[in-house]
Amino acid sequence: MVTGKIIRFDEFRGYGFVAPDTGGEDVFVHVNDVHADKRLIVPGAFVEFVVEEGERGLKASQVRLIDRGARAVDSPAQTFGGHAAGDDGDCDVLSGKEFLDEVTELLLSAAPAMTGEQILLVRQRLVRLAANHGWVEA
Repeated sequence: MVTGKIIRFDEFRGYGFVAPDTGGEDVFVHVNDVHADKRLIVPGAFVEFVVEEGERGLKASQVRLIDRGARAVDSPAQTFGGHAAGDDGDCDVLSGKEFLDEVTELLLSAAPAMTGEQILLVRQRLVRLAANHGWVEA
């Protein structure tokens, strides 16, 4: 089993993507492969799953929720780096993976028509910018 975090899920269409904790390519997840209350599969939810090769790429199966003491994120604008907007004004330095997860979710929700290639290009440039400013760990 692989663990990861749901980065996008469209409850009306019944599919989304999960970012594996081990890194690499995001994995497609379909509601029919979820062995949990479907309403709990939201961005920010932690899951464990089996990775399979599907017709169009990697696919998650046997998806189950896991509890890491984290709360689901309702909207990317509500939190950044795990902190609610407007807490104490300090911010944590994120790992590169955490930053990429946040940026990916923001891009997917703000501009759902972007292609995968466009998202990758924007992410690469944002990571360079964040590294230059010390916002992410090297």
